[in-house]
Amino acid sequence: MVGLGSLARKIFGSANDRRVKGYRPVVAQINALEAEMSALSDDQLRARTEQFKREIAGGKTVDDLLVPAFATVREGAKRALGMRHFDVQMIGGMVLNDGSISEMKTGEGKTLMATLPVYLNALTGKGVHVVTVNDYLASRDAEWMGRLYRFLGLSVGVIVHGLDDDQRRAAYACDITYGTNNEFGFDYLRDNMKYELGQMVQRPHHYAIVDEVDSILIDEARTPLIISGPLDDRSELYNTIDTFIPSLVPEDYEIDEKQRTANFTEAGNEKLEQLLTQAGLLKGESLYDVENVTVVHHINQALRAHRLFQRDKDYIVKDDEVVIIDEFTGRMMPGRRYSEGLHQALEAKEKVKIQPENQTLASITFQNYFRMYEKLAGMTGTAQTEAAEFADIYGLEVVEIPTNVPVQRIDDDDEVYRTAGEKYKAIIRVIKDCAERGQPVLVGTTSIEKSELLSELLKKEKVPHQVLNARYHEQEAYIVAQAGVPGAVTIATNMAGRGTDIKLGGNLEMRMERELGEIQDEAERNRRIEEIKAEIEVLKAKAIAAGGLYVIGTERHESRRIDNQLRGRSGRQGDPGHSHFFLSLQDDLMRIFGSERMDGMLQKLGLKEDEAIVHPWINRALEKAQQKVEARNFDIRKNLLKYDDVMNDQRKVIFDQRVELMAEEDVASTVDDMRNEVIAGLVAKHIPEKAYPEQWDAKGLHEALQTAVNLDLPIEAWAAEEGIADAEVLERVQKAGDEAAAARTERFSPTVMRQVEKAVLLQTLDHLWREHLVTLDHLRQVIGFRGYAQRDPLNEYKTEAFELFEGMLQSLREAVTAQMMRVEIMQSPPLAPDDLDMDNLQAMHLDPLSGENEFDDRPLLESADAAAGFAALGVDPNDPSTWSRLQRNAPCPCGSGKKFKHCHGKLA
Repeated sequence: MVGLGSLARKIFGSANDRRVKGYRPVVAQINALEAEMSALSDDQLRARTEQFKREIAGGKTVDDLLVPAFATVREGAKRALGMRHFDVQMIGGMVLNDGSISEMKTGEGKTLMATLPVYLNALTGKGVHVVTVNDYLASRDAEWMGRLYRFLGLSVGVIVHGLDDDQRRAAYACDITYGTNNEFGFDYLRDNMKYELGQMVQRPHHYAIVDEVDSILIDEARTPLIISGPLDDRSELYNTIDTFIPSLVPEDYEIDEKQRTANFTEAGNEKLEQLLTQAGLLKGESLYDVENVTVVHHINQALRAHRLFQRDKDYIVKDDEVVIIDEFTGRMMPGRRYSEGLHQALEAKEKVKIQPENQTLASITFQNYFRMYEKLAGMTGTAQTEAAEFADIYGLEVVEIPTNVPVQRIDDDDEVYRTAGEKYKAIIRVIKDCAERGQPVLVGTTSIEKSELLSELLKKEKVPHQVLNARYHEQEAYIVAQAGVPGAVTIATNMAGRGTDIKLGGNLEMRMERELGEIQDEAERNRRIEEIKAEIEVLKAKAIAAGGLYVIGTERHESRRIDNQLRGRSGRQGDPGHSHFFLSLQDDLMRIFGSERMDGMLQKLGLKEDEAIVHPWINRALEKAQQKVEARNFDIRKNLLKYDDVMNDQRKVIFDQRVELMAEEDVASTVDDMRNEVIAGLVAKHIPEKAYPEQWDAKGLHEALQTAVNLDLPIEAWAAEEGIADAEVLERVQKAGDEAAAARTERFSPTVMRQVEKAVLLQTLDHLWREHLVTLDHLRQVIGFRGYAQRDPLNEYKTEAFELFEGMLQSLREAVTAQMMRVEIMQSPPLAPDDLDMDNLQAMHLDPLSGENEFDDRPLLESADAAAGFAALGVDPNDPSTWSRLQRNAPCPCGSGKKFKHCHGKLA
């Protein structure tokens, strides 16, 4: 029986079908201009760009110019790239221009499609960002599509790892800027640590198109982007807290070894409050007042260090250092440190030198970074399964774009085996059969370890194959591009090689790049190109005859989307293809979802060794399991984002305030307002409203004004005057403050004081903001306990974070006032500090799958593949003349172990 929903869709079409249909008349209008565009000379076609810019300056919107601009780009692409946009690419381009996600199958030409809305939106002069998943794709696409943009008179820049600020500023000033999500986010954070507007590199966030949008906005968005730097020395605090722990008895705390947690009991809290009060570390009356959150955090870490971590089991002490022992291998891990102050607590416990913590100086999630753009769009082959998350978090609608040619790929039902061994036997059988028949095979695995396991099995069977190494994107792209050659066997983790098409017979551009690099003679070059083309055509016909690309999945992922990415590699542009997933009851997903019952059932049904069960019901059951996992992961990300949104609102206020302060020539009025607010607060505190003069705390106000505002005033004499009121005292104090500030300005000159005021204001704001970030981080870790008291942790976090923020602003007013009323200038004015020394800062974005820091150059230094990495870049360690091709942060080829910029790449 057909459901009502299915029946309605058959009659009216789905919402997606109706939206795509709505774009068709616009495509017809663009097509109608093709003959007119073809008749124009190159100069006439290029002149249209300036004409469009004038029309936008005159009040037209980009949407008004969509039809003529798209027609111009299509004609430009034919001339500059030798490529013509399909009608479906026009539809995809319109979806991107509307600020939605274009879901296009692999091989349908997303890179070319993006040129349409990129050109159109770049006409505003506000800049367009094209975001890719790695540096290689950013450079490749900027160079490849840049030919079209430059032909039409637009400038193109690219942001990659290792550029300096001047190079970055120039790239962002271009009409179109290519780069990775990490680099764009990192530059935003660094910009908000600068002290002059002229040092900032980014422009306001106008329009971004995110390539592989599901990878960047969902997978990568699980971990924030962080810039950290060493904290001030707090050894005394750790050592003081460490002395408290030995005096505690077992009744003072509760230990859970399984969860590795340690908490204080009520009796323990009371004892600690007494100890902290004696040490002068307790602010307020209670240990759990919000001002004490950092102290509580360090006490908890000290308790864990003493009661959960054992010397010579969890760590050893060697050469006056605490070295972690890997719990799985039992090996020492020098250089690795526990975070959140735990390592410092262990160092205090063992009485060795305490190394400073790394403090988060700035951080942002990719969700909050990309939501800053006025208009955001994305493209990928697989977004539909995450449509709810895109809509909820980013306000992005997913539109499925029809393929240019119908898909001919055959998707087999999954085969389920009882054991992993049986599954791998079946996979090897299929691979050997394909290799013998000349059918190219792509095998997707879920981890590098499983790739290597399969590689070992194929070596035993003497089957030639390639294993993708995701560390070097250039090599990865070449291997993926050649995976369509008849008989080729390629093993990859499922995320590898994205952004590069697998073309049957091989990839012409990649082969030309590899094989024609040395040939300078034009005639010889053209002869070789024709030879390669002919060779590829023969190989393509052979691969098609063998059945096209055969994609094998070695297990199901938690997310259907990643399975679909792998499957979508086959059957591009109407080519034949095949996809087949092999599973076992020992796979993670099968194990988690009740495989014991299934194992028993399969044995009862008489399933013999090396036999598989194949049924569409199993596919549906697995899909349901995957949907549950996806929903759970979405909830986790959504919950994390709710907490981050609280910090993000505060971050925006602080960053906007910094930009305003930097833009102002004169911040004297801001400093005056701060001083007057501090004075008003002190007067109100010591002279309560409507109180009689004999009830005033005149002595306390006198001392407070000396400390906070550096004013020595006869408050007690004023209080003795007849008929004096609090308003008059306030007026006198503020007048004295204004006069003292004016005298200081007169003494050092207004020009100098204006510079000093701005520098003090920005530096104090930064210092307090960083301390505030640490406090919020600690608060977030302990706020969950409020749930036990039937209180919503998120609401509690919002309330306390707001109180902390207000407290930070009050501290800012007090600190700036105290400094400005005491400042002494010797010979020359203290200027704003130079741009931050990036060598002392660490950018960090952890890969959600591997846990590695994507900004860390050390894996390359330690890798046995370093030589292969140099070779991929065309760098010969024995020929220094080739070393200029290296990025500044790459390891030096001389083998010193230093970064290139600190060794042979050092600037004179």
